[in-house]
Amino acid sequence: MQILSIIILGIIQGIAEFLPISSSAHLIIFRDLFGLGTGLNESLNLTFDLALHFGTLLSIAVFFFKDFLNMLKNGVTKGLKDDQGKIFWYLIIATIPAGIAGVLFDDLIEGAIRNNFIIIALALGIMGIIIYLADCHSKSNRSLQDMTIKDSLIIGCSQIFALIPGFSRSGTTIAAARLLGINREDAAKFSFYLSAPVVCGALALELLDSTVWALIGANIGTFILGILISFIIGLLCIKYLLKYLQKHNFKIFLVYRLLFALAIILVLILR
Repeated sequence: MQILSIIILGIIQGIAEFLPISSSAHLIIFRDLFGLGTGLNESLNLTFDLALHFGTLLSIAVFFFKDFLNMLKNGVTKGLKDDQGKIFWYLIIATIPAGIAGVLFDDLIEGAIRNNFIIIALALGIMGIIIYLADCHSKSNRSLQDMTIKDSLIIGCSQIFALIPGFSRSGTTIAAARLLGINREDAAKFSFYLSAPVVCGALALELLDSTVWALIGANIGTFILGILISFIIGLLCIKYLLKYLQKHNFKIFLVYRLLFALAIILVLILR
């Protein structure tokens, strides 16, 4: 039964990390409200969470390996004079606001909101509407190459709202990019790029704790399984979301978010 819970949660993380539907909200709701994975002890849960994030980080690194390599090389050697180099520095700038806010407020928000399912449901619905309206009422006359330092800072600041479960890191950054006139595919691509340093930083902070390494060693099978599942699902989601956004808008995510929010509220009323 534990293996089945691990597989399902891994699939949820792999999907929700990249689609603009909030991975943190899904993991909280499926675990704490729907009871999925209740048999997992605290150390197993921590190990599994690390594995899920490691797997999604790996999927980003593999899918965009050439992009990241070119951005790093050109960013260091050519700086802002090169399109790829420019994106490298913009990613660094965009990461700073969320990094500072995460260090200062993550534990506070986690403690205040994690068990408040109504706030999570409202965040899911509100952000779904924001993404849809931002997409519908924005032009698509700009690409990544047209971005400015100001754009990257605005998109980076939008990530701060993603500290609240339900808003979604990919959702807030895509919505911000669309409001700035960046086309759908490039808005999603920059959001994917931006997730790499954010997830990497969060993992690094966790791994600084020596006890975490002992937990991983004691639950190595769970760790590897979590990585594999979220890695494979993450790769598929990146590929097909970019393809989907070439011809479609974000209406499907609005509908899903509203239905999921409604399901949460109904469960709370009926339980």
